[in-house]
Amino acid sequence: MEIEVLADSQSVAGRAASIIAGYAQEAIAARGSFVLAVSGGQTPWIMLRSLATARIPWRAVHVVQVDERVAPAGHADRNLTHLTESLLDHSPLPPDQLHAMPVESPDLVAAAASYAATLRNIAGEPAIIDLVHLGLGPDGHTASLVPGDRVLDVDNADVALSGPYQGRRRMTLTYPILNRARRIVWVVTGGEKADMLNRLLDGDRGIPAGRVHSDQALLLADCAAAPGRRTSKTGGVLCA
Repeated sequence: MEIEVLADSQSVAGRAASIIAGYAQEAIAARGSFVLAVSGGQTPWIMLRSLATARIPWRAVHVVQVDERVAPAGHADRNLTHLTESLLDHSPLPPDQLHAMPVESPDLVAAAASYAATLRNIAGEPAIIDLVHLGLGPDGHTASLVPGDRVLDVDNADVALSGPYQGRRRMTLTYPILNRARRIVWVVTGGEKADMLNRLLDGDRGIPAGRVHSDQALLLADCAAAPGRRTSKTGGVLCA
């Protein structure tokens, strides 16, 4: 896994947006479309607000969700609420090309299967996402693949449901589809992530994030999450 360390979360967000825009241009030139899967979090919302101004062929872009809390439409707990405010409201992305996880359905099992079908429709069969953006929790979770949950063992579906976590059930992409992605971009900021970041970089499969393949992955971190690492490959400032 490659790693880039930047000074702060704002710098990480801007760098991530630039990288995603570049990958989008490459994918559209090569295959005619770009499928981006987005996770939640404070730094990602800044990243998406920056991405919204990028000059890319937005009509060839599809945005899907990595995971979502089971909560009402418009609720502050919903990733979709912030995704809409950060990206959709500020970019030319066609609204029907932002594909929301159907967590308001009364039948969540059927809804997960329906979302997997949506992914196949836009990303082929099996669905191959061009770029997946992931975050890292202080407990080592990524997406809504959380420690001790049965969702970690799902190997026959691309979308599944977790049990309650921090007060909400979640719908999430699973390891099979994450590990088919053409590229993974990790965005990790904050000192509370430092221990898990080191375990992720060490390939520790004892944490959920460590089971995501790393061969096509880039990790962007700030100094708070990566103390003791240099901010550039050419010997930049050593993070305190």
